[in-house]
Amino acid sequence: MAPKARPAPRRKTQPTRGGHPRVGPLTGRLADVPALDIDALIGDRGVRIIVCCGSGGVGKTTTSAALGLRAAEQGRRVVVLTIDPARRLAQSMGLTELDNTPRPVPEVDPAAGGSLDAMMLDMKRTFDDVVEAHATPEKARQIFANPFYQALSSSFAGTQEYMAMEKLGQLHAEALGTGRWDLIVVDTPPSRSALDFLDAPERLSSFLDGRLIRILLAPAKGPARFLSASMAAVTNAVTKVVGGQVLRDVQTFVAAFDTLFGGFRARAEETYRILKDNQTAFVVVASPEADALREAAFFVERLGEEGMPLAGLVLNRVTTSAAPGISARAALAAAERLGDTEPVTAGLLRLHADRLSRTSREQTLCRRFATAHPEVPTATVPALASDVHDLESLRRVSAAMAA
Repeated sequence: MAPKARPAPRRKTQPTRGGHPRVGPLTGRLADVPALDIDALIGDRGVRIIVCCGSGGVGKTTTSAALGLRAAEQGRRVVVLTIDPARRLAQSMGLTELDNTPRPVPEVDPAAGGSLDAMMLDMKRTFDDVVEAHATPEKARQIFANPFYQALSSSFAGTQEYMAMEKLGQLHAEALGTGRWDLIVVDTPPSRSALDFLDAPERLSSFLDGRLIRILLAPAKGPARFLSASMAAVTNAVTKVVGGQVLRDVQTFVAAFDTLFGGFRARAEETYRILKDNQTAFVVVASPEADALREAAFFVERLGEEGMPLAGLVLNRVTTSAAPGISARAALAAAERLGDTEPVTAGLLRLHADRLSRTSREQTLCRRFATAHPEVPTATVPALASDVHDLESLRRVSAAMAA
């Protein structure tokens, strides 16, 4: 199936939320860029979904949890959906475990009337739930027993991202139907590329609707009977490559799964529509490193191409500026002169020089991003001295984000 034509990039006119002019992040020596107003974002009752996206290892899970906690303690009824296999979210929220069922987070300040639930995507359980909801019990048993389905639901490339979209659709429907939540915060999968979250649903649904699948499903009657000889040749060729049993498993799976094909594509398109609606806000998460900011730039541009609402950028683990005074070069020279005579002072001078060098490098990288994307509001979070491991440290992160 040919990919859908995409509109021309609209990055320059991409709408953003909650920005106002301020001096740029880090030390203030950057050009003026808009600031991401976190409290305005989570306080906007028109925003019902916040999607935190970015490359792996930049703090998406921590950002999602901190946003959810701050929103809950400011009166929102929040559910945080994480797809992080490291399970850091459960630990930081004081939960012994997270699974496919939203669980209330204890010790959230209820003074403002908000609440916080958290859950972790169980990819296979979500896929099984979809089958059970849209197939007869007999068909569901056939699908669950099929080896091809077992592989598809647990390890097929893109399944995790697709099931994240499925779960988001389920949570959104439940929120509208019951009023249990008025804000969903999504921590996107730790994919190699941040763009996989947007691409995977179409890839998977295109695969399930693909030409080969349809050929395997087509009955040998009517006009299709003229293709029987060609189909036999195709089948023989595929059998030589993947083996006869694998091909039979695929054919059996396709026959049982046929009634669900259209539903997969319809739900993917509906969730995609919700993501483009103004009730959704995308927060791109990055760290002040070249690869992370490059991925963030790709995502900002892709959101612009798709017309999706971008809230802004959260820049994590920023090195705070060293105290003004001696330059890095002078500090290193002084440390060299002191040598072994004053090792403590020499060590402090080297640490000072290292911090200045890191700050300068991060400033350069962030300045390049801001120059290329001057319309993107930014919030910065300084590097913490310890890991985020409880609600209090999450509060510190959210306070820094909103400062």
